[in-house]
Amino acid sequence: MLAPDRLAALDSFLIELNRAAAEVIAPLFRADHGLEDKGTATWFDPVTAADKGAEAAIRQLITEHYPEHGVIGEEYGEDRPDAEFVWVLDPVDGTRAFIAGLPVWTTLIALRHNGRPVLGSIGQPYIGELYIGHAGGSRLIARGTEKVLQVRTCPKLTDAIIATTDPEGCFNGAELGAWTQVRAAAKLARLGCDAYAYAMVAAGTMDMVIEAGLKSW
Repeated sequence: MLAPDRLAALDSFLIELNRAAAEVIAPLFRADHGLEDKGTATWFDPVTAADKGAEAAIRQLITEHYPEHGVIGEEYGEDRPDAEFVWVLDPVDGTRAFIAGLPVWTTLIALRHNGRPVLGSIGQPYIGELYIGHAGGSRLIARGTEKVLQVRTCPKLTDAIIATTDPEGCFNGAELGAWTQVRAAAKLARLGCDAYAYAMVAAGTMDMVIEAGLKSW
């Protein structure tokens, strides 16, 4: 476990990383963002200047402040992935939502210490929300205030609000069948929220997110 003063310093740095990413991404949202497709003939996998620019900005700050730390990122791969501290980055999770102008994309940043996650954030700068969590607690920073996060009590699936990104595109046959059964039993299901749905679980407005085939970022 990290000492409280060290965790506090890394927490502050995490906020700085999110701020740097937001400065790159915000001007490109709902604008011409230089779209590329890194997918296949049957799978659209977009990447924009926002994805690349934000990750580059985050990596630069990490190198300046913590050159001994490793980085794993969606856009630029691995750098010292076996280091004691490793940052894991997805600069724009929900790129499809981003290019469609929907403000459910997020910046995901996590820190691993000896392979174990110790700090993480979900940032949505267009809305002005930053969700941060670690062993000491979780909070939402929004509009100049901080609020302690608390999931809500939901003892029954029939009372649950659930989410997934794209069941037809992301689930195989067995997974899609399982999702269909859970969705039929749940109170309400929402699609296409990407990682922002996890923030809503932390905030207590949703109860469960179901995904498959996720990568470390």
